[in-house]
Amino acid sequence: MLTKEQFMEIKALRRTGLSARQIARRLGIARMTVSKYLNDPDLLKRGRKPVVRPSQLNEYLGTIQHWLDEDEGYTAQWVCDHLRPMGFTGGYEIVKRLVRKIKGEKSRIAYLRFETEPGCQAQVDFGEFLIEREGLAPLKIYGFAMILGFSRQLYFEFIERCDLTTFLDCHIRAFRYFGGVPREILYDRMRNVYLGKLAGKVRFNDSLTSLAIHYGFKPMVAPAYSPWVKGKVERPFLFVRENFWRGYAFMELRQTNEDCLRWLALKAERVHGTTHEKVSERFAREKPTLAPLPVHEFDTSYRAMRLVRKDCMVQFNGNRYMTPHGLVGREVMVRVKDKVLRIFDNDRLMVKYEVPEGKGHFLIDPSLREALLKDHENRRRKYRNNPPRKGRAKMTISPTIPAYAIPVETRAMSVYDGIGGEVRS
Repeated sequence: MLTKEQFMEIKALRRTGLSARQIARRLGIARMTVSKYLNDPDLLKRGRKPVVRPSQLNEYLGTIQHWLDEDEGYTAQWVCDHLRPMGFTGGYEIVKRLVRKIKGEKSRIAYLRFETEPGCQAQVDFGEFLIEREGLAPLKIYGFAMILGFSRQLYFEFIERCDLTTFLDCHIRAFRYFGGVPREILYDRMRNVYLGKLAGKVRFNDSLTSLAIHYGFKPMVAPAYSPWVKGKVERPFLFVRENFWRGYAFMELRQTNEDCLRWLALKAERVHGTTHEKVSERFAREKPTLAPLPVHEFDTSYRAMRLVRKDCMVQFNGNRYMTPHGLVGREVMVRVKDKVLRIFDNDRLMVKYEVPEGKGHFLIDPSLREALLKDHENRRRKYRNNPPRKGRAKMTISPTIPAYAIPVETRAMSVYDGIGGEVRS
């Protein structure tokens, strides 16, 4: 096959009036080749027809395909070694080329980009951040992100812990920041959210479910091993790390969160690379579609049921707390948050205490003790209408000696006169 340069020379010599024989003699190529290219100028573009030769791997192609479908981790060397006992006599290189081709075809996956309607969906995720400390090990904190799918409006907050209470509090502050609630929120399979499936249905944490009911959104979980589904919230973490966090002089958490929100407000005026619109302008169109915030915020306290014992006490984390005596024998709800413990009977707050440091404490509200002492009806039921009095001994007859078998001694009156006292008859 001729090169492009040779073909250009043939055309140039042809324009000078030379024949195919003369051109062939001058260029040192066959006359029939010159004639072929002059008669078919598109031959160079089409190229030479590939020569299809039978491969030594043709009879093993199905087996190799099955192996790689079963486990893509099989290497070309592994495939070649297992083909030898089956009669394959070819070289390793043709096996390597075929395995590379099959794996390349399998790795080419197409993704469909989807855009959500205004107010439809938000995505939530966590990430880790390190604070460098001179002479000490790096300090780890966490980042919480919630992003609205339509406008890409982002709420970001740095937190110390990834516990459930903090996780729910971050939701409430994000809703307050947006001024509304999306219809659904997408999570990955984090332990604070996803508990697994029961009868084919996704089970979420009870506290998250209560939060969703209170604010009116639907929690959803992304498929396993599918990071592209949550791409909208995955990319902002890189955006925050590289543009805000890198080089930031960390002092304390509250100041950092204030600085981050001011930075986000400035970045909301940028033109987003995907939507090609300003984030603030799209958010202005999305905000009216968000559900309004409820009148009261959700109580994110840690909750536990406890039985009130006969001593009017409930036990929590190694300490005992007094409750109203009318709750004895009933289960109450204990809610703990920010070192404050509250005891509820259904939805009614009964008493609250400051949680002490350590364990083994008995915490008593004096007003509850006074109420117990003044409850005369409770005292009447306690003593069954018999007030407490001094104990008395009771004379009994031996159960082993019959009354008629006890001997009785008879004495004359003169005996008592001899004892030393006057006896009146």
